[in-house]
Amino acid sequence: CSERGTMRILVTGGSGLLGKAIEHVVTKQGGARDGEEWIFLSSKDANLTDLAQTRAIFEKHRPTHVIHLAAKVGGLYLHMKENLQFWRDNIRINDNVLHTAHEMNINRVVSCLSSCIFPDKTTYPIDETMIHNGPPHESNYGYSYAKRMIDVQNRGYRSQYGRKYTAVIPTNVFGPYDNFNKENGHVLSALINKTHTAKVEGSPLQVWGSGKPLRQFIYSLDIARLIIWVLREYEEVSPIILSVGEDDEISIKEAVEKIAETLEFKGEIVYDTTKSDGQIKKTASNAKLRSLLPDFEFTPFPQALKETCDWFLNNYDIARR
Repeated sequence: CSERGTMRILVTGGSGLLGKAIEHVVTKQGGARDGEEWIFLSSKDANLTDLAQTRAIFEKHRPTHVIHLAAKVGGLYLHMKENLQFWRDNIRINDNVLHTAHEMNINRVVSCLSSCIFPDKTTYPIDETMIHNGPPHESNYGYSYAKRMIDVQNRGYRSQYGRKYTAVIPTNVFGPYDNFNKENGHVLSALINKTHTAKVEGSPLQVWGSGKPLRQFIYSLDIARLIIWVLREYEEVSPIILSVGEDDEISIKEAVEKIAETLEFKGEIVYDTTKSDGQIKKTASNAKLRSLLPDFEFTPFPQALKETCDWFLNNYDIARR
């Protein structure tokens, strides 16, 4: 492997929330090292559900390392409608990327899982050893099982071929370049958009669900720095949870109130309890991360939220909404 020579790092899903965050850290915050070349792919460059296109883009760039972020994703309600499609598309994407990397003798791949893969019926906090200990929440089982299979495949490449393929599990990520769509976006970003619209229109803010679910929100730029660290330093095949601590978990209601404060929304907030809440909580332990990286400093939630709201307002015309 070319550990000592030029590292060419291919990032799939490069135009999404995490891909853009890694690009920002690498290009704007001095995150790249000498001898590293970073290549960010978007779905315009290749359809990764197609094996031929996947091979062609790998042949074109000849990476030595891969950060695999590409996935078919959606909000809670879209997942509930289209579980089969989420399963099929993500299984294809992941197999195409991992096996093409193996065929091209790429020894290092870091893939991205999701906290929704955790068992629905479980004890808390959840840690990395518990991923396969029962079915995921039924609302998005197609996506969740497909993501779990990355861990199975990584272990196969490690045991049969000695590959250093691993995965990270972020909790609820938010930040610039997220999908702010009110129906299919991530919860925090959808709420930012909803709150902005309610403010502009002078209407009540309609929040889907009770506001009671608890989430560990983590800023995309923090996750980006951690994924780069994993690529360079983390040696295990077993995944690693990338999250703020258990004490930093907040309710959707608290998040809504903080968004309203940040955007200076003074109107009425209405919780529509006829809509599903999804999982009430999925508290994850970051003890493994803390044991390996005790001094990492997370961006405080109010600051990260303000930066995200500012980005949304300043890039309203180009934001995904």
